[in-house]
Amino acid sequence: MDVKNRIFHFIAIGGVGMSALAEYLAERGAEVSGSDIQESKYTHLLRNKGINVIIGHNTSNIKENMLVVASSAIKDTNPEIIRAKELNLPIYHRSDVLKMISDEFSEQENSYFIGFSGTHGKTTTSGLCTYVMSKSGLTPSFVVGGIIPEFTENGSFSGDKYFIAELDESDGTIKKYSTDIAVINNIEEDHLDYYKNGFTDIAAAFNKYLSNKPSQVVVINNDNEGSRKFMELYPNYNYVTFGLNNAVYIAKDVILKGFSSEFDIYKDNLKIDRIKLSIPGKHNVYNALAVYSALNEADVDVKAISKHFTSFSGMGRRFQKVCEFDGIKIYDDYAHHPSEIKMTLKSAKDGKSKEQRTVAIFQPHRYTRLKSLWNEFKTAFNDADELIILDVYSAGEEKIENITSENFANDINHKKCKYIAGSIEDCAEKIYPLLIKNDIVITLGAGNITKLGKLLEEQHQKEK
Repeated sequence: MDVKNRIFHFIAIGGVGMSALAEYLAERGAEVSGSDIQESKYTHLLRNKGINVIIGHNTSNIKENMLVVASSAIKDTNPEIIRAKELNLPIYHRSDVLKMISDEFSEQENSYFIGFSGTHGKTTTSGLCTYVMSKSGLTPSFVVGGIIPEFTENGSFSGDKYFIAELDESDGTIKKYSTDIAVINNIEEDHLDYYKNGFTDIAAAFNKYLSNKPSQVVVINNDNEGSRKFMELYPNYNYVTFGLNNAVYIAKDVILKGFSSEFDIYKDNLKIDRIKLSIPGKHNVYNALAVYSALNEADVDVKAISKHFTSFSGMGRRFQKVCEFDGIKIYDDYAHHPSEIKMTLKSAKDGKSKEQRTVAIFQPHRYTRLKSLWNEFKTAFNDADELIILDVYSAGEEKIENITSENFANDINHKKCKYIAGSIEDCAEKIYPLLIKNDIVITLGAGNITKLGKLLEEQHQKEK
């Protein structure tokens, strides 16, 4: 479907994924509007780009000839959904719209649709790829799951040659896409509320995705156990591996220093480049290697872009520095899976001095995730000197008996773990007195814990 000159209305336009699509479509030439229940940084961003954003869901927002786009969170009882059905309007999931956009690229000759997927790292790799290409003048179009530093946007139509997208596997919608370069950062058990049979179902979803275009190049992490298991189960794709050991693209002589790193890149055992990063941790070495490998496979002149890896400061909510006061540095990270938490805390540990404490503040995201990964979460915080557990952010789920943050805090056996109950505002007041000079504080989770850093800073101003 040609998206130009169409009329799109987004229900819940303020979400990170929905807003990216809205930005892209508006720049592509479509007429775009949307509604949401509250203001956010994304609604402000969209308004600044001339998109009509209405706060509140109302039947009057729906007009004839609209293509209505709804997120997974929108129920059939939503008044705009009801009105759209009364008018017999097409109602699309956001993944359907991303498929419309990506199909425009897949159908063109000499164009590349590069899709980034996997349990962890999708936002960073898709954002990093967009960043280094844009800085080198290649002007890719993109739809990613976070604000790219310097760009103040998460979606854009910039040209017809390259399209970069973050592909979400959480609800199975990844099965819809047909990429030219498929980057799989890793495959692990997650979203078990959807994938009832665990890894078997997740692997089947990735197989369906890749089978849509079997000729594509699949850039995949060979150091990840789940990725290797997937390649054994489905060996017939055009795999190009990356990793720190046995792979086509290998990072060697890795130096992690503070909150930065550098490493050599080898392809087929021949050194081809050296990369420097200004973002911390071994996981970001993997992220950069994935991006470099994908772009080299897409026939991009990687020598022309490699210098721009250094100036990438990270995506929003990915080890993002929020504030600093009295020598206390507060970072915010979206990590909500045990593996992500381990990587983030390891990066913090490697970057701090021996005198500093790492204070991890964790808000579990969804009762189902906490239940299914309970034991994995128990070992995820070993690199934290102090651990604070907040109440579960339900994301709309019903409570599960005995699956509480208090029970988890009692079960974890961390040497210095505290459970703090209450609203995020209440928690800020209770946590502030616990912090000491030179602490490295990291807020972890996919819920409203992202507000905590600024609330702690406000509490500091009150106490002065």
